[in-house]
Amino acid sequence: MPDIIHLLPDFLANQIAAGEVVQRPASVVKELLENAIDAQATSIQLIVKEAGKQLVQVVDNGLGMTETDARMCFERHATSKIRTTDDLFRIRTMGFRGEAMASIGAVAQVELKTKPHGAETGTKLLVEGSEVVAQEPVVTPEGTSIAVKNLFYNVPARRNFLKSNAVEMRHILEEFQRVALAYPDVSFTLHHNDTEVFNLPATKLSQRIVSILGSTYKNQMAYCEEDTGFLVVKGYVGKPEHAKKSRGEQFFFVNNRFVKSGYLNHAVMTAFEGLVAKETHPFYVLFIEIDPEKIDINVHPTKTEIKFEDEKTVYAIVHAAVKRALGAYNIAPSLDFEQDVNYAPLQPISLKGGFNSEFEPDRKTAGGSSGSTSFPGFTPPATTRRATSRGWEQLYEPIRETGQEEQASMAPAETSLLSDAFAAPDAAPASAKKAIQIHQKYLLVQVKSGMMVIDQQAAQERILYEKYIASLQKKTAASQALLFPQTLELSATDAVLIKELAAEFKDMGFQFEDFGGNTIILNGIPADVQATDEKGLLEELIEQYKNNSATLKLEKRENLARAMAKRLAARSQARMSDFEMNALVDKLFACQVPNYTPGGQKTLVIMELGQLHDLFLKG
Repeated sequence: MPDIIHLLPDFLANQIAAGEVVQRPASVVKELLENAIDAQATSIQLIVKEAGKQLVQVVDNGLGMTETDARMCFERHATSKIRTTDDLFRIRTMGFRGEAMASIGAVAQVELKTKPHGAETGTKLLVEGSEVVAQEPVVTPEGTSIAVKNLFYNVPARRNFLKSNAVEMRHILEEFQRVALAYPDVSFTLHHNDTEVFNLPATKLSQRIVSILGSTYKNQMAYCEEDTGFLVVKGYVGKPEHAKKSRGEQFFFVNNRFVKSGYLNHAVMTAFEGLVAKETHPFYVLFIEIDPEKIDINVHPTKTEIKFEDEKTVYAIVHAAVKRALGAYNIAPSLDFEQDVNYAPLQPISLKGGFNSEFEPDRKTAGGSSGSTSFPGFTPPATTRRATSRGWEQLYEPIRETGQEEQASMAPAETSLLSDAFAAPDAAPASAKKAIQIHQKYLLVQVKSGMMVIDQQAAQERILYEKYIASLQKKTAASQALLFPQTLELSATDAVLIKELAAEFKDMGFQFEDFGGNTIILNGIPADVQATDEKGLLEELIEQYKNNSATLKLEKRENLARAMAKRLAARSQARMSDFEMNALVDKLFACQVPNYTPGGQKTLVIMELGQLHDLFLKG
């Protein structure tokens, strides 16, 4: 039998490795920015063309490289960061594997110019598909300039998987923001297609946050800092009233490296429990400084995952630090850091509990006597609507969320039941039925087989969704001009998102124009939308769209129609006249799928007479 195992050629091995490290232009941005940081740069420029597909260039004033180092940096597993196995557990640099430059050089055309401090001339290197095609001396400033051109030029299948320029640019902005937040003492600039997107001078963390995320964050931040000896936690958390539907503005850095950790996020969220509304997420930028020997970052090629030697202690300290920060601003009761958090048992806390305005804590009395809520220090009102209505709602079948597959499988049965309810000869049309509104949340309607309970908000969401998806498909939505156009300052990522969805927004009835930078002027809104807080509506719509994008894979028009329907329906909780109630019932049953929201939540339940009789039978 002939031998069949052989070594892969270097160019192919590099392309395989590149598949893990370089997934899109944003991956190149991340690696080059981190290399500039490791080179001790104090000024970093990022230049991008065509969302990185044509060019990603990073220019820094760091240490620079010698002629030999410039050549070696494109070799696989060539690094200046580690030398022994023990070094893996003392890592303080951003890079250490020695794979990034080799991977980039395997799938792009790279031009490198570099000069060490004090040297008379620098080195210029041209690399294409892992091959060094030219190397020569060059006159260049101290530091390094790396230009990555025509990404995936030799891997057309991978290039075809790239998204639109707007989508790829959003990913680039995310990576840029993470590095810029981690190093506020370094100046950064970002240019896209010769337009300056960011110009961030060296500053303190709070100012860097405002410069990146927008001026609206000035009054949203509460400072957080605790040093327990085991680790240091510092940064900013957002005040609860500014929590958003999306998770976009949540950043964890461990030893200045951005990480994604559901475990740490849970520690923060439990500190906010009882203060933020259900399914909303507070802003935070938190830094953890810990002995590198206590963590392992060599978990994933992107180095965004991390393992802690003592996870429970880290969880407890982060949770307590956020609690204390909220307490310092009279938002929540503070905690005593003198207690031993290392051995305190951690009780699992459910994040399902939501915030209800009727139980909103009086922040002036934070830290007072414990009340009956699960959040110590707050005493709820003696009587509330929620308390009196809870038992009534339990009489009815719970309205639970279902996935799309479950919706598809259950919809026919539910639709049949509805048909039976209204199809009997002696049953009047739905519009002739007398509807009763309960707590401005539910409608009760008598039907042939018994009683129907309609979730008012869910029904509105279904009606609005079908209306807006039709408008987007037919491009027939009318617009109403605003008497006073409103200026809206966006974050850089939101500005890119707005431009990406400009055509879809127009098809829905929104009218706005670019005012330069990240600012737009809102001139009109959909004709059937009540003209109140138009600016807030657009902000809510963007947040809902991003929240959908994070949890669901939807086509742009589908996502936007869902987001618009959900935000407007959430605003529609009000007392309704008989005419309005009957009109809502009519519109609901004119929908293609009347019994579910687009997300799979039930809009209604039917209780048959037999079920009602059973409720009153004596035991």
